[in-house]
Amino acid sequence: MITLVRRATALCVLGAALAACGTTGSGTAPRPAPSAPAPSASPSRAPTLAPGPAGLTPVFEHGPRTDGGRDRGRGGKLVALTFDADMTADQGPRAAAGEHFDNPPLIATLRRLKVPATVFMTGRWAEEYPDEARAIGRDPRFEIANHSYSHYAYTDDCYGLPTVPEDRMRSDLERAYTAFAKAGVANPMPYFRFPGGCYDRAALRELAATGVTAVQWDVVSGDAFATDADAVTRQVLDGVRPGSVVVMHCTRSAAPVTERVVRAVVPELRRQGYRFVKVSDLVGAANGRR
Repeated sequence: MITLVRRATALCVLGAALAACGTTGSGTAPRPAPSAPAPSASPSRAPTLAPGPAGLTPVFEHGPRTDGGRDRGRGGKLVALTFDADMTADQGPRAAAGEHFDNPPLIATLRRLKVPATVFMTGRWAEEYPDEARAIGRDPRFEIANHSYSHYAYTDDCYGLPTVPEDRMRSDLERAYTAFAKAGVANPMPYFRFPGGCYDRAALRELAATGVTAVQWDVVSGDAFATDADAVTRQVLDGVRPGSVVVMHCTRSAAPVTERVVRAVVPELRRQGYRFVKVSDLVGAANGRR
């Protein structure tokens, strides 16, 4: 469940999409705002993993591969649906021109189906959609985690994304938390998803002082820029195992079929005995907190 090397498997499926979710601007990261401390983890509310070897940021990919609820009499195998809310620093004009980087119908469907979920949000997304960010953050069914400020990569070779200089990685992460606070998001989680899923030892070292757990995935939905909802649905259903973390997207322009996929995937996985949880529940299960 924990790795400290960059994972390339499955990411290639997202390569073109992740690059497109980046920016058409220059390859220089925007100058970060003054650093604000990242939120400290509360062990009773937000479990995190212990630091990795040499104190590096720990990386979480999936939860226990077992029936996750028998000890509490609830039954079911655990699975976490996660949604990346991507937006870059220079996409404001596109949003002003009518491009939708949000997806209210998706959030409404998750609520209607009573599905817990974790939204990995960029700070720029929270700035563009503060009311939605605040509403998601206040809904106990959801949790908001950090996806960087502007979806710039933390390595130099990440599907063509512009990169964050090593000495600005921590301030970029903290800038996202600052944006969440300004939007009124209460209690964002101490979890971080690398843009593009790209990281290396240097990135893990730079973020170690923030106390976050890096969260990857083991199921690539393939929803980014997909137009065939049935194909995405099959890919998710074929990939899910007990403890899986599924990566999807929360942007209508970049992932137009995701809401339809959720409507198909949720009842089928429930029929198969899966129980939907948030990432914090899987991390807690991995830590033995049930």
